[in-house]
Amino acid sequence: MSRLFGTDGVRGKANVDLTPELAYRLGRAAALYFCHDGSAPLILIGRDTRISGSMFEAALTAGICSAGGHVVIVGVIPTPGIAFLTRKLKAAAGIVISASHNPFYDNGIKFFGGDGYKLPDAVEDEIESIVRSIESDDRYARAVDDRIGRLEYRHDLLNDYIDFVLTTTNIRLDGLKVVLDCANGAAYEAMPKVLKKLGAELILVGVEPDGININDRCGSTHIERLQKIVVDNGAAIGIAHDGDADRCLCVDEKGQIIDGDHILIMCALEMMRLDRLPNLTVVTTVMANIGFRQAMERLGGRYEITKVGDRYVLENMRKNGYKLGGEQSGHIIFADYSTTGDGLITALQVLTTMVESGRRASELNALMTTYPQVLLNVRVKNRDVCGNPIVQEAIRAGEAELGTSGRILVRASGTEPLVRVMAEGPEREQLETICRRIVSVVESVQ
Repeated sequence: MSRLFGTDGVRGKANVDLTPELAYRLGRAAALYFCHDGSAPLILIGRDTRISGSMFEAALTAGICSAGGHVVIVGVIPTPGIAFLTRKLKAAAGIVISASHNPFYDNGIKFFGGDGYKLPDAVEDEIESIVRSIESDDRYARAVDDRIGRLEYRHDLLNDYIDFVLTTTNIRLDGLKVVLDCANGAAYEAMPKVLKKLGAELILVGVEPDGININDRCGSTHIERLQKIVVDNGAAIGIAHDGDADRCLCVDEKGQIIDGDHILIMCALEMMRLDRLPNLTVVTTVMANIGFRQAMERLGGRYEITKVGDRYVLENMRKNGYKLGGEQSGHIIFADYSTTGDGLITALQVLTTMVESGRRASELNALMTTYPQVLLNVRVKNRDVCGNPIVQEAIRAGEAELGTSGRILVRASGTEPLVRVMAEGPEREQLETICRRIVSVVESVQ
């Protein structure tokens, strides 16, 4: 039996893999798990703009209330907003309904503990165990009479999160032209308010969600439109979020992408200047570009490498007391401010670095040289195909061809039925040939 929880909650196609019935059981199981002392646990629920979001919101609420938990529905809010509010309100847990960068027809359910951190694997396993036995185990009786849970709607709490985000910087952006792409997702209301309060001159993209246009040719996964708008309008910078706004990518005034690797470098430099980067160390993942490693060394810093996934980055940061970490994809964690990746805070830190350094976005972007990197996705029936001996032999052949000048990484996605094939090195054409060869092998062994 496959594990219900992936690397970032429970995710799948809405009403197919992820159903209201499953959401109900997850809500009920969460309330039972967090009801440690017999009291009614308070659980917050937030979501992005997907058409299925309100359906899962209702199902989760029913499950929580049926187990005696109380629910506060926050409405559409960035994922890190729920992490923040869970801590602020001293709730037992927070739930976010989102499939992040996935298409609108997917959705997901992820949990934060009362401390604002994503749940450890062991806790997810306990909740999953309750989900699987909840209908047949007499220990999990439904609440009755006055023990049935209550529901409260509090979209005004979004303003508390906005106010918190604004405390993470002391700059003004008066007269600075910024293009903002909210991916028709969870940031569409919050981030424009943040930047307007700081005085930025805004051009808005992806702020008209209709339930099905989230991440549709916009946002951090489709940044080409933003690049053109920035250049055409002479903007100082472009900012792009993903569907749930825990990511941020940027575009400099020349239309060049500023990915997570570059963001880490420019923010690390600023934190070094302020003596706020413990052990001069940044935590990143195996996906970090070779150029990131070279840039950190050139700046006199160091880095630590984890598996792909912001939870593994955060795990390393918490264990070692580091303050900055993230992924090339734009999940950036500033431990001084947040317990998870926060796209809004990331954008403000990039803008703060620009203002405080007096440098243009392109100058900061040039702190790191990106090596060509080719990434191809293969849809698979079984993500364990990566360990197939024939696939492994194809990987070894590619590595031998690249030698010491590059690297190959083949891994299963933790959130989709995909295998990701990545090659990095000095010559893009060679990398594309190697990746296509490995992709063909993966497809042939299914």
